[in-house]
Amino acid sequence: MPSVTSSREPAAGDRLPVLGLLALALATFLTVLTEALPAGLLPPISRDMQVPEAWIGQYVSVYALGTVLSAIPLTAATQGWRRRPLLVLAIAGFAAANSVTALSESYGLTLAARFLAGIFAGLLWALVAGYATRMAPAALRGRAMAIAMVGIPLALTVGIPAGTFVGTLFGWRLAFGLMSGLSLLAMAWLLACVPDFPGSPPERRTTLAAVARRPGVRAVLWVTLTFVLAHTILYTYVAPLLEPFGLAGRLDVVLLVFGLVALAAVWVVGALIDRRLRELTLASAGLFAVAVVVFGLGRTPEAAWAAVVIWGLGWGGAATLLQTASAQAAGEAADVAQAMLVTVWNLAMAAGGVAGGLLLDTQGAGAIPGPTLALVIVALVVAYAAKTAGFAPARSR
Repeated sequence: MPSVTSSREPAAGDRLPVLGLLALALATFLTVLTEALPAGLLPPISRDMQVPEAWIGQYVSVYALGTVLSAIPLTAATQGWRRRPLLVLAIAGFAAANSVTALSESYGLTLAARFLAGIFAGLLWALVAGYATRMAPAALRGRAMAIAMVGIPLALTVGIPAGTFVGTLFGWRLAFGLMSGLSLLAMAWLLACVPDFPGSPPERRTTLAAVARRPGVRAVLWVTLTFVLAHTILYTYVAPLLEPFGLAGRLDVVLLVFGLVALAAVWVVGALIDRRLRELTLASAGLFAVAVVVFGLGRTPEAAWAAVVIWGLGWGGAATLLQTASAQAAGEAADVAQAMLVTVWNLAMAAGGVAGGLLLDTQGAGAIPGPTLALVIVALVVAYAAKTAGFAPARSR
């Protein structure tokens, strides 16, 4: 029987449960790494599986598809489940899927495992934000979210390069095997340091429509859609965008700088979010807009470097800001709202890849900044207008 203290809400004077939040950060790190690592290992996987690289690229696509299709229905279906077993189950899904990927000789079987991993990712993303805020004192919930979400930029700046290095040097199967081992570590860490919480009783469960009608939720979803869509267009096709600046051959350094600046932005957001959610969101969108303008009008390498740094500052804290805003707007229905946000986020990523490709094919890389800027401006306007709910000043919440 769970102890009485395992599900209590923290008192306002409590400290942040750092070890538990770091366990959640490891979970988000694993989720992003599991999704994106195939992109860094396309050539060796392609040679070993004896299929074209474009087919291996679908490992990422089916993962995203699994996330989009599963986040909302799984979250709705498991509202009554206890939270920690559900979280551990999601991580166990990564361990199983990565083990199959490491051992499988069949392209079809591996594709199915990747789809399964995406399903568990949809469940995990819906859980983490609500979990982080529930573990923390009310006055520190934004900072708790920042710690839990630090796994995202760490996976992009450290995890994927390290995984690519290991996979290239020692074999791609070892890289996925190590991720399975890391998943087992995450499960043990979660069980040791993360408290359990009860699911929602039947009378407190809510529908998607009811959550969407809550003040501020739709504003957060609109900002998420436009902001992530803009970022994905720019990030996916940053290589051709850098060619006129003479930096296409230094893409690895550019992305490293972007990632490091994004990490710094996460730290800033984590320090201020509990008092300045609205201001940080507006600043984030504003910085992103400035970066896009510099990309569009700049002509020198120095201008491109400046745009990358400003872009990293604007993007780095976005996941923390948007998930915190969603959790605050949805209240006790945070898990359902997060599932909606995860679905919108992944749809925006998919649409960004398609939209950016069409722009590149039909008009060239020079056409990318214009529509991207328009999307960021929409995000900025919606966030600014959400003064009473969604992105309200701290004193109004």
